[in-house]
Amino acid sequence: MVPSEQLRRPAAALLRVLAVAAAYWVGGALGLEEQVVVEGAVVTPLWPPTGIALSCLLWMGVRVWPGIALGAFLTMLTLESLRPSSVGILVGNTVAPVAAYLMLRHIGFRTELDRLRDGLALVFLGALGGMLISATFGAGTLALSGQLPFGEFWPVWSAWWAGGAMGVLVITPLLLVLRRARLRRDTRPYWWTEAIALGVTSVAVSLLATRIELSLLFLVFPLLIWAALRFQLPGSAPCALLISVLAISAATGGEGAFAGNTLLEVMVVLQALNGCVALTALLLAAIVTEQIGVRRRIELACSALSEAVDQLAPGEAAHLWPLSEDRSRDDQA
Repeated sequence: MVPSEQLRRPAAALLRVLAVAAAYWVGGALGLEEQVVVEGAVVTPLWPPTGIALSCLLWMGVRVWPGIALGAFLTMLTLESLRPSSVGILVGNTVAPVAAYLMLRHIGFRTELDRLRDGLALVFLGALGGMLISATFGAGTLALSGQLPFGEFWPVWSAWWAGGAMGVLVITPLLLVLRRARLRRDTRPYWWTEAIALGVTSVAVSLLATRIELSLLFLVFPLLIWAALRFQLPGSAPCALLISVLAISAATGGEGAFAGNTLLEVMVVLQALNGCVALTALLLAAIVTEQIGVRRRIELACSALSEAVDQLAPGEAAHLWPLSEDRSRDDQA
């Protein structure tokens, strides 16, 4: 009789693969809601499946890559009937997040994103570097199969690359934060008030900046600074997603500052905005989190030193390091 433990492990692995495939497919369906056609090729300004795939790899390891391939296959079925060129696109969409994961693991990436180096690694290795593979496979396959003129290769390639990179920059930090999110209880009374105020203000200002005809897109950056300084990545990541979604909606609808421009101009402005938003949210939050961690380690070291001094000379260390409870609460907030 086969032990039940030997049956559970393959079943659990299969469920993980199917869950990754389902998440990838759902993300693809959401991304295709705001699709644009560049030189006959369907691309999206923000492709959530790349961020979902990389997050799943960071959580569960490279063994779930079949789920990424299955999810990419199902997503391609919703666009058109399969062609021989679809194999190249499928390979690129599978290899890109796996390569990004392997590069991040090689340098010791931490999913807490509590160091500047982790934020930079996610930007340059996970997003900009890893998504070169999917863009090259995708646009190259279309060009080699005759579906895309070689003269239009670079516009499609750049749009493909930017959409995949934005999926990593916007979606991956948010999912990494949500996985370890905990309901706050022992915090200052006005913490939730400030969080709600940030959320309401973010929605209002983002709608105004992306829908008004004046070029006021820069108004969103004070929101990101507020979110990163006060709430670190749990605050800045949702703000970045909100701004990107509203900006994409305005751009594809030809509203606000995007009205009256050509498709190329809209895509350039949109991707520049989304890129700056994602970089500001991610890197500033990582810097603030790292500085808070350094300060806490210094305080713990000083507290330990104070206790050691107090043991040697009772009563002499109290005035040397009066650790403030208010300061500790401020750091926790």
